[in-house]
Order: sequence, then C-alpha cells, then structure tokens
Amino acid sequence: MLERFSHVEKIKRGMSSDIKYKVISDDGDALLLRLSSMDTYDAKEQEYNRMEKLYQNMISVPRPIEFGRTEDGKMVYSLTAWVEGEMLETVLKKKSRKEQYALGVTSGKLLKSIHSLQECDVSENWLERYLKVINPRICAFKEEGIPFEGDSCILDYFEQNKGLLDSRPQVFLHGDYHMGNMILSESNEIVIIDWEKVDFDSVGDPWYEFNRIGTEYPGFAKGQIDGYFEGNPPEKFWKLLALYISVSAITSIVWAKYFAQEELENIMSLNRSVLTWYDNMSNPIPTWYRTNN
Repeated sequence: MLERFSHVEKIKRGMSSDIKYKVISDDGDALLLRLSSMDTYDAKEQEYNRMEKLYQNMISVPRPIEFGRTEDGKMVYSLTAWVEGEMLETVLKKKSRKEQYALGVTSGKLLKSIHSLQECDVSENWLERYLKVINPRICAFKEEGIPFEGDSCILDYFEQNKGLLDSRPQVFLHGDYHMGNMILSESNEIVIIDWEKVDFDSVGDPWYEFNRIGTEYPGFAKGQIDGYFEGNPPEKFWKLLALYISVSAITSIVWAKYFAQEELENIMSLNRSVLTWYDNMSNPIPTWYRTNN
C-alpha cells in the first residue's frame, strides 16, 4: 500500500488504534492514509460513508477520496485529503478570550449542522441505552472507586435527574467532539477530524456530545454552547449537561485506577472541579459559563 506514494510519514499523535500516515501522491497531493484491521471493515466503511455524506452537505470535514482493502487483503484503508493547519487546542493558547469565544461559536454551529444531517431511527429509548452502559460503571465506583468529599452530591444528582433522559431524540454523533479533534486550517476554517465510533456507537442524545466540552478554555466552551443554541440554551440542556459531565467524571475514576494510573490525579481533580462548577450539584449552570457572560 505504502509503495503507491512518493512520500510517507508516520503519524504518532492521537489515541486511535489505526495506523496513520501523511502521504504524498504522485500528483503531489498530501493525503491522510489510515490502516485498520480487517475485522473493523464494516465499521470503517460506515465511518467513511458518513464522512462522504457530511462532505457532500458542505460540513467541514476532510475530503474523502478512497476506501477499500489493501492489496494483500489484510487491512482496511481509507484516504482523505490532508488538512494543512494547526490543532485548535494549540491555537486557543495564543488567542484572547474574545477570539476563543468566536472559535467556540463556530464549533457550536458546526456541531448543530452535523446533528441536523445525521438523523437515525433507534428503537431503544435513550434512557435505557444510557443506563445499560452507565449503571455498571456507577456500581463499580461504589464498590471499587476512590471516595472523595462531595461524591454523594454527584451520585444523588444522577439518581434525581436520570428521568430527564427518557425519550430524548437520538442522532448520529461525532462521538468525541472536542478541540483535540479540530484543526484550524490555513484559511481559518475549523475542520472536524477523527470520526471513529466511540461511546454508544456514536448514536445518542445530541446534547450528550457536549460531554467533552473544553472547559480549560471557558470562553471557547461558552461560545460552543451559544453557537449551538444561538445564545438561548434551554433549562433542560443545563440539567442534562451537568448529569453527563458529572457522571463521566466520577465513572472515570475506576478506569484510571486500573488502566491509566498516570491520569488518576487528573481525574480526581476533575471531579473536584465539577463540584465547584455546579456548587455541589445545586446549580445546573456551571460557573465557567456564568462568569463569562
């Protein structure tokens, strides 16, 4: 496969299990080549087809070029246009609060466009789907997690508000929508990358997508919400966002304890921050939004 290209450069960034290369075609075009194991063929084909649909509908994603099996039949490959630019998480460090907010608004509008184009028919209620995944993780925290002051506030909030999940609409999600999967191109356009399926097979409540919102840049986070809702997020959104963020934080503790010890202190710190943002879960509008108006 690699011999097709005049230049090949392996990419080490990212958490994906895919093998990734920046390659140059004989025509001089820069491309991204992703190689995956054959047992992921169906999933990778669905991802590629979704990208094609998004691109055809003028959503800012890398241009899909080619998909198939390698010549030896051992791997799945996809080719997309290479996006020249800088990772948004790097760009934001150099921007003013006002500029961060503007980029957040753009990313929120993009997310709204993605959700509006990716409708799907799911027979199972979102409440049932979410609890099927989250309840065992909550139980794992209670049995094997690391207790911290205020953990009961998060657990109580979950129990008191999980009914809000009932009959929520479900759409195709990006699944990992955060600044680390955004590139600011040379033409100052935000391009969304990395469309692999993740939680819930990337299908669920569109508001679940805010689970990974970049609160380390409050201006950007506020802008993303305002861009999505045109400045008028409903009350129910805040209650669900508080649930998604707090539950994600507390259920990450057991994962870090066993699989990512180096991240454990960061996860514990995140949980403490969540309690601060939400006044011990008594106010569903987080401080990073309230103090950046």
